[in-house]
Amino acid sequence: MATTTTPRTPTRQDPDRQPADANHSGSQHGPRPVPLAVWPVGQRSAQYQRAGRYHPGCTTHPGKMLPDLARRIVVEYSQPGALVVDPMAGTGTTLVEAALVGRRAVGVELEARWAELARANAEHVLDPGARALVRVLQGDATDLATLLGEDAGEVDLICTSPPYACDVGNLDTTNWGAGHNLCATAERNYSADRANLGHARGPMYAQAMAAVYGACRAVLRPGGILAVVTKNTRRKGHLFDLAGLTVALAEAAGFTYLQHVIALHAAVRDGDLVARPSFWQRTQTSKAAARGEAVHLVVHEDLCVFSAGPAQLTSSSKETARAH
Repeated sequence: MATTTTPRTPTRQDPDRQPADANHSGSQHGPRPVPLAVWPVGQRSAQYQRAGRYHPGCTTHPGKMLPDLARRIVVEYSQPGALVVDPMAGTGTTLVEAALVGRRAVGVELEARWAELARANAEHVLDPGARALVRVLQGDATDLATLLGEDAGEVDLICTSPPYACDVGNLDTTNWGAGHNLCATAERNYSADRANLGHARGPMYAQAMAAVYGACRAVLRPGGILAVVTKNTRRKGHLFDLAGLTVALAEAAGFTYLQHVIALHAAVRDGDLVARPSFWQRTQTSKAAARGEAVHLVVHEDLCVFSAGPAQLTSSSKETARAH
């Protein structure tokens, strides 16, 4: 299990220029770069992207994909009528956004609580026609082939955001001020069950995610796309290169590294980035800076895109890479 492999750094290149070999593997001149794009998916805050649309119960989930990001991934990397799967579906954001643009969507979620919320979201957001495009299955992401049944091997796009191998939860400052836990135990790291992937760290996390990516590779059609939203984090003054680990694990599972997208959560206003940090982010960044650590507010996520076959960008993705 390669948990410390350093991936190639994505750099700008002509997306029409195909490598000499069938994929982006290294040659005698070193690893080949992949196209880099920047998507401004945070022009509206996460709250406003969901306001009046998503089920109010979504606020209880500690880690949700931006709806605008989920929709753009689906539009960029699949066609209408395609089969989109999220093996760690959470509240079902990917499923809802996929159905809204005419894709069939299947979500797999281990925790019964979140699987039920994903179904509630589909009921809440979608009209009957779009709702018929969505299925939510409760089960383990490593058991995709069994759960998908006849759809295994026919999946066009897998779009997901796995746990980031760090503590995550809904902050309750009132509870904290009273001397209790800052995050509710039932929601911290997605589950009170320590066997849940949200609690995995280090080699255990890498091993678990390797199994998930292997399961994803097995159910995608030839040339299908895996799109993984990640975020590099810091712990005790050290950077955890989750994007790099994701690339290493996906390539080990047989994927071709296709494209890297910087998904901006900050708004772009008059040529500047306008961050929307939480109280907790501001506090932790200030404390780290006071310790002399060269840190800044994180205003993006990394979208790593892979192909279950030779590297080939869709026409819409080529235009995206050119524009940025």
